[in-house]
Amino acid sequence: MIPQDTIVALATPSGAGAIAVIRVSGKDAIAICTPLFRSVSGKELDKQKSHTIHLGHIVDGKRVLDEVLISIFKGTNSYTGEPTIEISCHGSIYIQQEIIQLLLRKGCRMADAGEFTLRAFLNGKLDLSQAEAVADLIASDSEASHQIAMQQMRGGFSNEIKMLRDELLNFASLIELELDFAEEDVEFADRTQFKELINRITKVLKRLIDSFAVGNVIKNGIPVAIVGEPNVGKSTLLNALLNEERAIVSDIAGTTRDTIEDEINIGGIGFRFIDTAGIRDTKDVVESIGIQKTFEKMEQAQVVIYLVDSSQLTANSLQVLKTEIGKIKNKYPQKPLIIVANKVDKLSHDQIANLTSEIENIHLLSAKTGLGVEELQNKLLEFVNTGALRNNETIVTNTRHYDALLKALEEIQKVQYGLDTGLSGDLMAIDIRQALYHFGEITGEISCDDLLGNIFANFCIGK
Repeated sequence: MIPQDTIVALATPSGAGAIAVIRVSGKDAIAICTPLFRSVSGKELDKQKSHTIHLGHIVDGKRVLDEVLISIFKGTNSYTGEPTIEISCHGSIYIQQEIIQLLLRKGCRMADAGEFTLRAFLNGKLDLSQAEAVADLIASDSEASHQIAMQQMRGGFSNEIKMLRDELLNFASLIELELDFAEEDVEFADRTQFKELINRITKVLKRLIDSFAVGNVIKNGIPVAIVGEPNVGKSTLLNALLNEERAIVSDIAGTTRDTIEDEINIGGIGFRFIDTAGIRDTKDVVESIGIQKTFEKMEQAQVVIYLVDSSQLTANSLQVLKTEIGKIKNKYPQKPLIIVANKVDKLSHDQIANLTSEIENIHLLSAKTGLGVEELQNKLLEFVNTGALRNNETIVTNTRHYDALLKALEEIQKVQYGLDTGLSGDLMAIDIRQALYHFGEITGEISCDDLLGNIFANFCIGK
């Protein structure tokens, strides 16, 4: 299953830069690169020690392509677990392509997406969940997503799953052994200890499954919809949150006719803010489409900010506002709703006191002056349970892992039922095998070409 050919790819982003790194990996990597490299010290590349760096020139016959630094990794002591060469050249696109084309002519082939990490997995340098964490680490754009990816890449999640799998495998072996001595009615697996193990596995699986709710939003960002009537300052609030003029602001009601999205980092967590069209009755076809999109974005959002213009509130409009808030809460009972009164810089102390007494937990803010913006950001952070993150607990972010954990829990619950009802060992053994299978799916102890193809196709070429 492990490919034997030698692959090459640009490991740094494409385009011109100060330097570029070209990675070559495979059993012939050093042999292919040795005649193409002329060291300034005159030493042959294949005679140098592993994990050393050498200055010299890449040559194509008598033609010098570039002055480079070459890093050499011999044997299995490399990222991929096979001989590897990394060429640090100048970042000219022309130079990059000339060196890569030279290597292709000398026997390399272009690497597929994620093939270096795939080889690391196939050669036992990483398990499958650690390999997937490499992609998450590259894609991490916040402190929280970086922390989770690093924890998983170091094997935190894998170790938990492996420990559970090893313990379950031990009991599965004893139960399988009992089947060989069925006629003697011998019991090798202590049922009391087995129940304790199943209870412990159940608790761990439930904790990991529950962590996905946090992990998913940390990985993908938390969508927050900013909704309200036209001209209450939704676009001004978006600009204040982003600290840039992202949305068009005017005194004309209905300026925003489509949704505008942008993401910022608050306290290490990514939030994706969605400025929506103002909600009102209109005969304008384009504006109506925008309002329809507003309701769609409210459906997709995990948090809704309902913005009102506090300077325009009257006794009658306060009652209408309370009715609208009630409708949203009834329609989305599980969705956090933050009622924000904008333009409070125009209110007197008495008007502010009346507003806070009429509407419970209303947040006072002036998007124009920035008053209350930081407090709103802190309020948004309260909706993210970062306790597990602070305690460095394992957090599941991968949908494939989440699905495998759910299936493993289902099989473990069948084993639990079998123990409680005195089910025969042969029937319990089937459920245990299935649970072990789903554990193995996560770490890659059980995998198939289609699964690996789907996973590594999402990687960038060169990694």
